Amino acid sequence: MTPPRGALRDPKQDRSRATRQRLLEAAVACLAERGWARSTVAVVAERAGVSRGAAQHHFPTREDLFTAAVQHVAEERSAALRALLSQERPAQVRAVVEELVDLYTGPLFRAALQLWVVASYEEQLGARVAALETRIGRETHRMAVELLGADETVPGVRESVQGFLDMARGLGLANLLTDDRARRDRVVAQWARILDDVLRPPG
Repeated sequence: MTPPRGALRDPKQDRSRATRQRLLEAAVACLAERGWARSTVAVVAERAGVSRGAAQHHFPTREDLFTAAVQHVAEERSAALRALLSQERPAQVRAVVEELVDLYTGPLFRAALQLWVVASYEEQLGARVAALETRIGRETHRMAVELLGADETVPGVRESVQGFLDMARGLGLANLLTDDRARRDRVVAQWARILDDVLRPPG
């Protein structure tokens, strides 16, 4: 008798997926907390609780590990943004603004900054990071437009959405030095009002 599809699971594959997940999460955490120079494969493997050999089995090079880690977390943030689509307006605009600002002030952006610095002088890594950041930027803009219900055929709407994303990136940069949450909350509230005015249908 043939067992139903999906009834049998391969424990080895499950362990492999779990190991890969731990390595990706550890790599992002190390980049955000330690920076590129101190985030070696050995350090990431130790934090993930796996051997260095296991880490290199999943990611043959250091560049493979860190670009995959940043992409992994970016995709998780994308999933969180898509979840906002289930919310009703008028709370949605403020929620989208807050979620996008969180994206640029969280560990993903901090880790990505470390990669950007290294990519500026490491040719092999530079091409990969540039392609990854281009994709993430486009995806973030597309989802922001969708989540906000923005009609980019209306003059000024595209620029307003992109201006907001640029502002959120700036808040992320400022957050590297100081966590001025009170000021950031005021800026977020103001941008939510600006976008709400821009996106509100006439009448």
